[in-house]
Parts: sequence; structure tokens; C-alpha cells
Amino acid sequence: MSESPPAKRQRTDASLTRSKIWYKDGSIVLQAENTQFRVHWSVLSENSAFFAGLEGLPQPNDQPTVDGCPLVELSDDAVVDVEYLLKALYTPTFLLQKALPFAVVAALIRLGRNYDFRDLLDTAVERLVFGNPTTLEGYDALITADNSYRSTRILCQPGLLYDMLTLARENNIQSALPCAYYRAIIYENRISLFEGIPRKDGTRTSLPPIDQRRCVLGHEALLKIQSQTGYTVGWLFSWSEDDCTNPTKCTRARVHCLRRYGQMLPVYALCHVNPGAATWFCRSCEKCYKESWAAGRKKVWEELPKFFDLPPWDHLTNDL
Repeated sequence: MSESPPAKRQRTDASLTRSKIWYKDGSIVLQAENTQFRVHWSVLSENSAFFAGLEGLPQPNDQPTVDGCPLVELSDDAVVDVEYLLKALYTPTFLLQKALPFAVVAALIRLGRNYDFRDLLDTAVERLVFGNPTTLEGYDALITADNSYRSTRILCQPGLLYDMLTLARENNIQSALPCAYYRAIIYENRISLFEGIPRKDGTRTSLPPIDQRRCVLGHEALLKIQSQTGYTVGWLFSWSEDDCTNPTKCTRARVHCLRRYGQMLPVYALCHVNPGAATWFCRSCEKCYKESWAAGRKKVWEELPKFFDLPPWDHLTNDL
């Protein structure tokens, strides 16, 4: 008489809890930390090459089960990340929101990479790159009249700029890095760069040493370059009065601008031209002021990656 195959082990543990995401007709149970989710092989396999391959593998007889469903334990994945991913898969309107919390975007990028949920990964990366664009036009579209950053596809939260920068670097989303580094140095102060920014939940968001170093070096490089000929404020130091119709007025305006832009510490490299300051000059010099400023911004943007020790724009790839 042949021996009967060993019965599959039914997983029971008093410390385990069931998530609200528990479909009675589900065919697989996922476990993250001590929380289990009952979902469907078909949904996972349709959206993930990893689970499609896993489903096709023969299951060992001693494979743990829960309510007759195979149990798949996800290593090093936070419960909340798995909840966000499954909501994105099962709730059609979840990803239709104009702006998502940063935690959702981060979860879809991390788990999208780990388990090859390609569509969810691409959707989340698109939101991150949209907020940290690769073109000056894209950058300008997210800047308010007072040169502040307006996040439109990721909800604002304390420390968002640092969180986006860290997420992009850790997941090799290189195209988002130049803009993310630039924002980190102009919208946050030096103290927060090293001490972090408090969140509402009592935790702090902070940058790793590698990002702190790049921010410091980039800040110093931009301060130095922005006043050189051809860059944003460089026109102040190579002034031409050939077409000036009111030298007295324009010289006074230039001196005022020198005090404002030439002797202060803020980085103005990508700031918009000040429309109020433009009116201090004669028509000819006002035109020169605006054109020189615009050309300087464009030059800074084209060279932005190098200030943060990154490859040129056309070499920044998203290795996903």
C-alpha cells in the first residue's frame, strides 16, 4: 500500500490578525508582519509578473495554508504598504484621486519594484517625476507667483521635499533627482537639513548623509555660479549702458539690485524675474534685464544635475 501524502499544514497563530481586505472567495493569503490578507491569485497574477510566475510553480505538500488557501509571507513589507497596494488593485477609484498621500506613492513604488506590479509602479513614478520634472517648463508650472512650490499630484505634508528626494534616490528614479535636490536647498533651511523636519505623528523626516552632502555642495556651487556672466544674476556684474535711455535711473536700479541679489545668501538661480524690479529701469534696460534673467535660468537648468554631482540630464535614467 502506498503512503498517503502528508496533509498540508494549516497555519494558526493567536498573534496573527486578519485585515479588512479579506475576500471569502479569495484563493491566496498574503501575510505582512502579523497581518493577513485574503485575495485572489487571478488579480495578483494579472498585475504582477512575480505572482504570475509564483502561481505556476508546483506547491509543496507541506505548504502552509489558511482556510484552504496557500499562504505567502511577504518579507520586510510594512502592513500599511500592502494595504495601499491592494486598495489600488481592488478599488477602481483609488488611483483616480488627483493627489495621493506620499505614503501611497512610496508604497506603490517599493512594492511595485519588489513584486513587479509594473502598471502600479509606472503610475506612482509618474506622480513623483511630475512633481520633480525634467524640464524648466514643467518646473515653472508648479511654481506660484511668490516662487513657492505647489504640489499637485502628491498631497503636501511636513518634510515632503525630503521624502520625495529620498524615495527617488533609493529607487533609482534618477530623472527626479536634480529638481528634488534643488528644492531641498531652497525651500528648507540648513538646520532642518541636518536635524530633520517633525511630522504630525511625532516622527521626523531627515536626509541620509549622502543627500546632505550633495545638498551642501550644490548650495555652495549655485551661490557661486548664479552671479557669473550668463547665469541668472550675472547681468548685474556685466552691465551695458549702450542702449540705456536713462543712465541715472538705471544705475540707481542696478545698485539696488546688486544689494538685493549680489550680496545676499539665498539661491536665486531658478527664481522668476521680479516684475516689480523690472519697472525700475528704462524700457531698453528692462528688456535686457528680463532677457538676461530668462537666459540665465535656462542655463542653470541645463546644468542643474552637475551641481549635485549627477550625470547630465540625458544620462539620468530610471532604473526600474
